Amino acid sequence: MPLLEISVVPVGTQSESFSSDVEEAVSIIKKRGLSYQVTPTATIIEGDLDDIMDVAKEIHHNEIGNGAKRVVTNITIDDRIDKPISLDRQVDHVKNS
Repeated sequence: MPLLEISVVPVGTQSESFSSDVEEAVSIIKKRGLSYQVTPTATIIEGDLDDIMDVAKEIHHNEIGNGAKRVVTNITIDDRIDKPISLDRQVDHVKNS
């Protein structure tokens, strides 16, 4: 299944902290039943390409809905077709190397 890494930076808000934004993003991901992993600088989401793109769009629009004057969203998609990948497999591979 494809992996999508998303990092959202709301600009023009009343706070310098992103923790509540990450909590809301995780809530959106959970609501859709997708697997995810939060890292210090981004969140990785695993799922069908259409599903992960839809959730990325919802996370982005959520920031606008929360009053951000500008939102910068960075997305990286890892869609490997020669063999299966997953959140756990990728992390385990690095840990066991």
